[in-house]
Amino acid sequence: MSAVPELIDGGVRLAVPLLLASSGELVSERAGVLNLSVEGMMLTGAFAGAVGTAQTGDPLVGVVCALVAAVLVAALQALLSVTLLADQIVTGIAVNALALGLTTYGARLFFTTGRDVTGFDEIALPGLSRIPVVGPALFEQSGLAFVGLALAGCLALLFSRRTGIGLALTAIGEDAVSADRAGLPVRTARFGAVLLTGFMSGLAGAQLALADIHAFTDNITAGTGYLAVVAVIAGQWRPWPTALACGFFGIAQALQFAAPTLGVEVPSSLLIMLPYLLALAAVSGFARASRSPSGLTVPFVREARA
Repeated sequence: MSAVPELIDGGVRLAVPLLLASSGELVSERAGVLNLSVEGMMLTGAFAGAVGTAQTGDPLVGVVCALVAAVLVAALQALLSVTLLADQIVTGIAVNALALGLTTYGARLFFTTGRDVTGFDEIALPGLSRIPVVGPALFEQSGLAFVGLALAGCLALLFSRRTGIGLALTAIGEDAVSADRAGLPVRTARFGAVLLTGFMSGLAGAQLALADIHAFTDNITAGTGYLAVVAVIAGQWRPWPTALACGFFGIAQALQFAAPTLGVEVPSSLLIMLPYLLALAAVSGFARASRSPSGLTVPFVREARA
């Protein structure tokens, strides 16, 4: 494979987990809840998926384990930030630290001889996968990736501002008090949005462990969850720009592997830093050019009614 197709192929594969996680995070932020704990949800999902697969030999069981574990982490985040009204940023960081510690310890318990697991093989879509340059990258993925991307597309349509549920979610994220007065179930919607983030993040973690690497390693996400949050901001809280931001970050991550083939001679440490440097640049630029939901990170407290 030549340099450019290799870069595109690697960029798409690295962008898929980002896109899955960011699609759930987008819904949550539109409802007014910031989940920095996406990193912890993905990490827990990857670990549970690897353990479930290693214990049963069935990657489908691993996916179920990944989804359950990530949703449980999301439920903890929702309990803290939506029900108990704790600071969303602080709780997100705390959940990530807890997930990193538990999965690192758990890996030493469950993977005493090796951390390789069976996973999902790639599926090439007939005809489409033969398109020059982009065909293998876009249309030769694992079945899990195709399912996840289909779900992400459905979420983008379901929660768009052109649907009733999308309008309701937007109203809750902009002004939760007014939405509550209008009869919208603010807390239920926010709690459900966080759980949805956990579901999609668990799918992203399973994609990492069972489709991309076929193994579990300590801190396997390596900041991917944070990049998913940044992608939502860079995408100005809209689905398709968020997807483009995920692709951009995926290409940036792939550069560290494709740079030697491209003849680019730069320190490897700089290439590792590149996605996060670009993320900072993207946030600083797009944050000024766009407006976040007015109720983002603002706890909802119901007003007393006469």
